[in-house]
Amino acid sequence: MQAAETKPKWRRRAGDRPDEVLDAALTLFARNGFAATKVEDIASEAGLSKGAIYRYFPSKEDIFESLVKRAIAPIADRTEDLARTSHEDPAVLLKAVLSVIVVKLSDPDTMALPRIVLQEAGRFPELAETYRRQVINKGIGAIELIIQKGIAAGQFRPVNAHLAIRNVMGPLLAHVLLTQIFRIDEDANTTPQDFIESHYDILMNGLLNPQAGG
Repeated sequence: MQAAETKPKWRRRAGDRPDEVLDAALTLFARNGFAATKVEDIASEAGLSKGAIYRYFPSKEDIFESLVKRAIAPIADRTEDLARTSHEDPAVLLKAVLSVIVVKLSDPDTMALPRIVLQEAGRFPELAETYRRQVINKGIGAIELIIQKGIAAGQFRPVNAHLAIRNVMGPLLAHVLLTQIFRIDEDANTTPQDFIESHYDILMNGLLNPQAGG
């Protein structure tokens, strides 16, 4: 009697491999930095050959760009779409957008990517360019459009919308850096929403037109 053929209990699906590569790359980039991580290190972490990595990603820079597209670019795209198409009150929409940004950047896996950019941009300016193109430009454009809508509706004062973005985003980015990198308020039980409520209160008192009422 012929022995039954032994089949593997589990087989990796080809469609899952790019995500496995990206998961491995994110782990190593966050732990060791972009420069110190080699493609063969990513292959080993993902349980694949180096050649298999290149089948999906032509270079390490392409891996980083794919990480940005997977983790953060969809948030920027959604923000851009909301700013362009929503008929929501501009003040309410602005608060919603800022809440999404703060909550997402409070996730260590999401924050790992801008941290890598900050650490490596001097040696790899293409990383900063990728992040700017995929995320920052879209986010800035969305917030500028929301402010312009508020000004047009007479709800916001007639400020320079392009410069006002920095007043809007500066405290937000400072909060993320202070909490995620310097661990300020680590034991204070301060939530991302606590910061948004505080920031929004101060921000709106600087933007709202007292003559608009409401």
